[in-house]
Amino acid sequence: MIDPTTRLIPDSAGSDAAVLCPARDLGVLWFDGADAQAFLQGQLSSDVAALPAGASQRSSYNSPIGRMLASLRLWRDQDATSGHAYGALLAADLAAPIAKRLSMFVLRSRVDVADATAAHTMLGLAGPRAVEAIADAFGATPDANGVVTIAGGTSRLIRLPDDRFLIVAMAEAEGDIRRAFGTRVVAGDAELWRWTSICAGVPLVTSATSDRFVPQMLNWDALHGISFQKGCYPGQEIVARTRYLGRLKERLYAFHLDPSSVPDAGTRVFSPAFGDQPCGTIINAARAPDGSVALLAVVQIAAVESGVVSLATLDGPALRSVALPYSIAPTEPPRRSA
Repeated sequence: MIDPTTRLIPDSAGSDAAVLCPARDLGVLWFDGADAQAFLQGQLSSDVAALPAGASQRSSYNSPIGRMLASLRLWRDQDATSGHAYGALLAADLAAPIAKRLSMFVLRSRVDVADATAAHTMLGLAGPRAVEAIADAFGATPDANGVVTIAGGTSRLIRLPDDRFLIVAMAEAEGDIRRAFGTRVVAGDAELWRWTSICAGVPLVTSATSDRFVPQMLNWDALHGISFQKGCYPGQEIVARTRYLGRLKERLYAFHLDPSSVPDAGTRVFSPAFGDQPCGTIINAARAPDGSVALLAVVQIAAVESGVVSLATLDGPALRSVALPYSIAPTEPPRRSA
């Protein structure tokens, strides 16, 4: 897999430039009201109560049987009195159904849940000079996992741990934001941003893969999207049991595929170690700048260890496993201290 920090864009633009891409795969939810924190703490897998103002965290919304319904990037605004208390990025095709489902559990809580995807534009910034471009354009750079409000208090800059940035803005503000960057950035497309996320090893759960995997299968524990110290939330018992009593048989892995068509999320993968039975599922895929395909897939650990995994059929294109940019937890459950 190509290193996204060294080759994002064509040679003519320079390999060290920053690249600005539409992040069309993403939708946005807003959570307002006096009980927003308590409500989210009881619904999501992360410790929302520990999230300080002006910061963000990975989280998930799970079914009662512990399957991830949506992967989230949740943030808390600096000043909730002048805007929304909490916002969350998730797959665009899940924004409406997740907002509807969460609203069913509001009951008497003082919280409003809104799908605001249609009114917003999401932009992604990556590349070796992304931090410099942000600082030059806006005069402020959020810390890791930080959020800075810009553009009259209606746009948010979210810094990701790998020095990529997400910009959540009102749709009418996109032109002003692009003009603020000027020649500091070059234009990329939505697939390029998707590729950078795959290179970061961060899965985006979409409608094709919703409600199919416990969070640990998607490496959500390694990506700090689960708190094992907080109280109850939907699926918490299953998630905790997987950590303390279970043994994971599947994990999220990164793969490289020689130039070919880009497979859809939900496409199955196979290995001779499992015969005619599929041994995994594609979560995300995108074309890399060199024409090859980068993929994230949840695959049986035994299949990956066998060294032979193929796409769609036993005799389909070979998937070559590549290293993730982070370590994952052992498959054996951790020992509890006496």
